[in-house]
Amino acid sequence: MGESIEEPKKLKSPLRNSKLLWLSGIAFTFFIALLGLGLSEISGFNRIGPLACSIIIAVIYRQIAGYPEKFRTGIEFSAKKLLRFAIILYGLRLNIDVIFNQGLPLLVRDIGTVTFAIVVMVLIAKWLKADTSISLLLAVGTGVCGAAAIAAISPIVKAKEEDTAIGVGIIALMGTLFSIIYTLIRPILPISNVDYGIWSGISLHEIAHVALAGAPAGEDALAIALLAKLGRVFLLIPLCFIFMYWMKKRTKDKTGRGAKIDFPWFLVGFIIMSLIGSYVFGTYITVSPAVMDGISKTTTFVLTMAMIGLGLNVSLQALRTKAMRPLIAMTMTSLLLSIISYFFV
Repeated sequence: MGESIEEPKKLKSPLRNSKLLWLSGIAFTFFIALLGLGLSEISGFNRIGPLACSIIIAVIYRQIAGYPEKFRTGIEFSAKKLLRFAIILYGLRLNIDVIFNQGLPLLVRDIGTVTFAIVVMVLIAKWLKADTSISLLLAVGTGVCGAAAIAAISPIVKAKEEDTAIGVGIIALMGTLFSIIYTLIRPILPISNVDYGIWSGISLHEIAHVALAGAPAGEDALAIALLAKLGRVFLLIPLCFIFMYWMKKRTKDKTGRGAKIDFPWFLVGFIIMSLIGSYVFGTYITVSPAVMDGISKTTTFVLTMAMIGLGLNVSLQALRTKAMRPLIAMTMTSLLLSIISYFFV
């Protein structure tokens, strides 16, 4: 009679839980990206940049604490969706109009760089019996524009996330090493500052590496270096379509028809953003340098968040067994590229 009846406890909605864990996974990559960004501000680590620093943190976390399974959906969202979003934003860095008006002679050299890097890297990797997937990603990264090129090509060639992370880490570290060497030997090279800038732009790995090596030679050298580098970024567009065609031919089914290759729609976004940055901004819409700098930093940070998801899939055992030979092959390719391109400046 006087007994109170307890109300049944309300069960938490599974949908609400899944959304919360999804958001927590994204927040997890955001937090580690902040740590990577902070680490990259420290002397020494500032040479390798936030992407490599974040991957290092993610790999160390994986070895100590394991993969955070409950956050997997959010982490995979960062590794896949945010990665493609970052590539789309990256298109704003490519001013197609400048390339067509000022950089066509450099574009010919850029085509030579991309072709040489991919062909030579693949041949050396085959000779060394290096991991095919990582070697191909490094070949594209060396020839085109480092981590961004690896991130763009990776889904097309269906590379594993672990291989993509290893490739990005290697390209960041080796590119930094080469840019420092360029800076050290610049004073003793018998070439003008402008020619040095061209050499840096057609041979170094990422835009950040080109800027690092080109800046000490002066504003004119840096400007021509970045122009040469932008030509290689532009070549990422046709290269992606070439790899799509190659993958379709390579993965034929039993009927003899090419297997279905998912179209990289993010590449369309990359092209659209390139066109906006080239023909809309500055012509129809005035965008301040501060805003463009903010977009550039946002792009880098979003790409860094994506790298966390990739880095968490790396095991040190795989790093030891899979990465060494591709690293050797890339070092040899980069050395040959630097030496040969120097004589074509």
